[in-house]
Amino acid sequence: MDKVRLGVIGLGNMGASHVKKVMAGLCPDAIVTAVCDNAPQKLDASRALYGDQLVYFDNAYDLFDSGLVDAVVIAVPHYDHPTLSIAAMRKGLHVMVEKPAGVYTKHVLEMNRVADECNVVFGIMMNQRTNFLYRKMREIVQSGEMGKIRRTSWIVTDWYRPQSYYDSGDWRATWSGEGGGVLLNQCPHNLDLWQWICGMPKTIEAKLHFGKWHDIEVEDDVTIYAEYENGATGTFIASTGDAPGSNRFEITLEKGKIIVEDNALRIYKAEDDLTEPEYSALNLPKFSDRKFIQTTIDQPEKPAHHMGVLRAFTGAILRGEPLLADGREGIRGLTISNAAHLSAFTGKKIELASFDHELFYEELMKRVATSRRKTTATEQVITDMDSTF
Repeated sequence: MDKVRLGVIGLGNMGASHVKKVMAGLCPDAIVTAVCDNAPQKLDASRALYGDQLVYFDNAYDLFDSGLVDAVVIAVPHYDHPTLSIAAMRKGLHVMVEKPAGVYTKHVLEMNRVADECNVVFGIMMNQRTNFLYRKMREIVQSGEMGKIRRTSWIVTDWYRPQSYYDSGDWRATWSGEGGGVLLNQCPHNLDLWQWICGMPKTIEAKLHFGKWHDIEVEDDVTIYAEYENGATGTFIASTGDAPGSNRFEITLEKGKIIVEDNALRIYKAEDDLTEPEYSALNLPKFSDRKFIQTTIDQPEKPAHHMGVLRAFTGAILRGEPLLADGREGIRGLTISNAAHLSAFTGKKIELASFDHELFYEELMKRVATSRRKTTATEQVITDMDSTF
């Protein structure tokens, strides 16, 4: 094929944006041939823009069977990400799923197994991996040039939302509608970058406050404490109630530290190039003034974001090029998120290597059963997804 025939499932903010950008030629290897939404007003809005350039469906399964597409972008509510991805893969279609991979790991593990069985290209829209500063941060950590990680700290509280945001839809911030709060809605990119750069923690302990700053039933204030295999520790703090908020990601390593904040990467590297244990072992004065070389790297250009991920996806389909984020990797950030919830639910430290997927699902379903929103969690309702990060 010369171009990938693309179907977009869900015409909320993200889905409609993907259609608009691909139709404008920002993903040259793709052409949108079909779209789907079960909300008539969304389909009408799309028809008004594109007319007979597209074929319109109100049922995703009909689109999968149509023969009009080679690949689909799944941009629907969180609970339905694995369900529709699995159905598309079993029809032999390549899949790009929006973040998060799903609501609970049990379902995402099934999605990953089907991706392996069906041998299709499977990507996830982790567009922050296109950000040069985070890519450079990862390069430094992975190279070992500044030694091993000793501490990670990310405070990301610039997610402020007023009550009116939560009141804009009965599905918002409910266990049955979204399956979680700030961790599952606003922070999937942060959690993905945290593990992508630093690796997966060994254990997670979390304090989650449910409806602390808003009249909602899910978490809007989060503090996670992580421990790593090498003894390093980490914290992850997020909230939708801080105004003004902060966004500062700091990693302390054996030879200094690196920080991403305010669209810049600051690097502090020991002038003597010794690890902290090597330096500490020297016969030094009690309060030695160690010297560090500071380098600041500003964001060189606007990240490629969603179209960068989609261009890699179509390149993988057409030419076997690498994905920016394999869909199977979505399980990692979601495992951290689910582990934080489970820690809060049970008051226990959670071992990630032996994470109990079934127990988390059972605990989540208890909350779904008493959720304010009584409609089912697996409806195919196309919403205005919150993907501003």
